[in-house]
Amino acid sequence: MKTLKASLPLLNAMVAFEATARRGNLTAAAEELAIAQSAVSRHIANLEKRLALDLLARKGNRVSLTENGAALAEAIRDGLGTIRDAVARLQEADRDSLVIASGYDLVQAWLMPRFDLVTSLVTHGRVTLLTSSNPDDFGRPEVGISIRFGRPELWPGLAARKLFDGEWFPVCSPGFLERHPALASEDPAAFLDVPLLHLAAPEDAIDNWRSWIGTTRSLPGPTFSSYLSMMHEAIAGRGAALAWAGFVEEQLRLGQLVRLTRTPRRHADAFYIVTRRKTTPTEQMVAQALLDSATAR
Repeated sequence: MKTLKASLPLLNAMVAFEATARRGNLTAAAEELAIAQSAVSRHIANLEKRLALDLLARKGNRVSLTENGAALAEAIRDGLGTIRDAVARLQEADRDSLVIASGYDLVQAWLMPRFDLVTSLVTHGRVTLLTSSNPDDFGRPEVGISIRFGRPELWPGLAARKLFDGEWFPVCSPGFLERHPALASEDPAAFLDVPLLHLAAPEDAIDNWRSWIGTTRSLPGPTFSSYLSMMHEAIAGRGAALAWAGFVEEQLRLGQLVRLTRTPRRHADAFYIVTRRKTTPTEQMVAQALLDSATAR
């Protein structure tokens, strides 16, 4: 018994022939397939040689189908249509799969407490979390939703909806506040006399203790490359830390940390849910649910 490969012509040749039969000339078929006209002509010539049949009647650049050509064109359309429909069904079955991308700290601090909400909406596929410190990774083609810090004009061609403002404020554990009650006074200078926890940042960063207190002097205390490690030290009562809104809401809700000032400092940029302008139903539902959860809390 002959295999399909042995008994059927090359697929590329059949595709070129079907396009030519449907469009009525070689030039239009070449433009549709994004190949040279000579390549289309060569494919069809090879197909006719393989089948030992005349498929086209040529008159200049115009072509018409022979009786054999018409029968083959219809068969190719039916066969490729069946394949196309099968692929569409497979993609439909897997279209609930979702890739969400963001920075590691934001995923752990903000998204993971909502992960059950996400998985409840992705009913037939799977959820993949892509964490990266490189914002370019958030634009990878498989990413359906990304959570980014910035402003919409930084992401042309994408849809961006604000998740929460870029705000930060000092926090500490309840026990630390008991030992340093002056921190409740709203006076930035009160932080000069207590242990401070620092997040590694560029010299010109505005979300640091020197900027908050309004001093140029060097401030002692450990420096952390990870936001979450710094928060663990704050929860342990070993210092006060500057926390970004959204990164610390669970710890505040659970009473592990207390906010020390009513008024935050605000960055010009904010945190956004970013999607393609044309989203799948699953991406749309998950993005809206995350936005609603931020508002509700």
